[in-house]
Amino acid sequence: MILDEKGCGYVKVLVVGGGGREHALVWKISQSPRISKIYSAPGNGGIADLAEPVSIQATDIDGMVDFAQKQSIDLVVVAPDDPLSMGMVDALNERGIRAFGPNKRAAIIEGSKVFSKNFMKKYNIPTAQFEVFDNREDAIAYLKTCKYPVVVKADGLALGKGVTIAETFEKARDAVDDCIVNKTFGTAGEKIVIEEFMVGPEVSVLCFTDGSTIVPMPSAQDHKKIYDGDEGPNTGGMGAFSPSAYYTHDVANFCMNNIFIPTVEAMKKEDRTFKGVLYFGLMLTDEGPKVLEYNARFGDPETQVILPLLDTDIIEIFEAIIDERLNEVEVAWKNDKAALCVILASGGYPRDYTKGYEIQGIDKIEEGTDLLLFHAGTKKENGKYYTNGGRVLGVTAVRDDLETAYEDVYSHIDKIYFKDMFYRKDIGKRVK
Repeated sequence: MILDEKGCGYVKVLVVGGGGREHALVWKISQSPRISKIYSAPGNGGIADLAEPVSIQATDIDGMVDFAQKQSIDLVVVAPDDPLSMGMVDALNERGIRAFGPNKRAAIIEGSKVFSKNFMKKYNIPTAQFEVFDNREDAIAYLKTCKYPVVVKADGLALGKGVTIAETFEKARDAVDDCIVNKTFGTAGEKIVIEEFMVGPEVSVLCFTDGSTIVPMPSAQDHKKIYDGDEGPNTGGMGAFSPSAYYTHDVANFCMNNIFIPTVEAMKKEDRTFKGVLYFGLMLTDEGPKVLEYNARFGDPETQVILPLLDTDIIEIFEAIIDERLNEVEVAWKNDKAALCVILASGGYPRDYTKGYEIQGIDKIEEGTDLLLFHAGTKKENGKYYTNGGRVLGVTAVRDDLETAYEDVYSHIDKIYFKDMFYRKDIGKRVK
């Protein structure tokens, strides 16, 4: 690491992943005055405009560690859930490479819903009532006693698609069969969680934490369902906005004292000290806020609306978390602004879709501090961008209020086109 006149190091950074979240991270990292070089593995068409792409898949732990060591990378940011749960941070640290993200023992809080539900029950962290099953017969017998709707969740990681809200016994039975019998989600569905259906506004709150200090980010609301009005199957996320009008000062205080602090302290008690970004998916029920899910990393697409509101050098935050001195950093936000992101997806997503369509109109989008275009499933060839995934682009606006951001985003979407392009028309529209 090269030092400047103040003794601070100029850093070479490797960002693991290749989606919209990673593009937002690379974009924010590139603003740090301490950056000397950014690599992204595997990256995407938009990330390639800011960072050097590396042809290593995000789950290739050995390949990633070897590359980081060979290139003398100063900091690796492990963004996706799979490599975190597989232990990429552990492997990097074993080679003496600094890495941002939780180790394998801590990442289990997302990697296993059975672990996280039992963890919340043990430490009295408010969540939905639930039961765990690993065989069809017991699960079906339990479903016959349930009040509907119920929620059926695959235990492991399933790209955000392993959750079914079943309105009837038949749909719940089919969800159980998908996991345990049909193995739709592979080993992720060998165990399942069946839990009560909770009602209320959903809010996402991501927190920076070094295992002791907790710094919440602005609240956000994600939209998982594919169709307007929250209809249809779950996706990885069709859009988001920040902040949430439902996340009031009183709600924030309750969550900090009854959910955030107890979670971080309990993880330390379990010898699973969590260092990184801890994502709290919350349901604001009539009985108070309850945890829907934990994620062990930045959310997607929440990152695309949260990072544009961050005023502090993100490299400074990452390094403070690694060194367990987050309390020394003043993390500042644009608290007078709002942000909204709409995902442009390939027709057929989240099921079957076609890749390789040329994307037109990107050159008509004048990006700046108020309007941003984050690439998710894209590739760049001969100066042109092509679709390369289910979620293709995220159009984000930062404005004084959500209504203005909504109008701005949708007016710019009209400038972009690719065959079978699909997006929700109501992201942020029904704002309290």
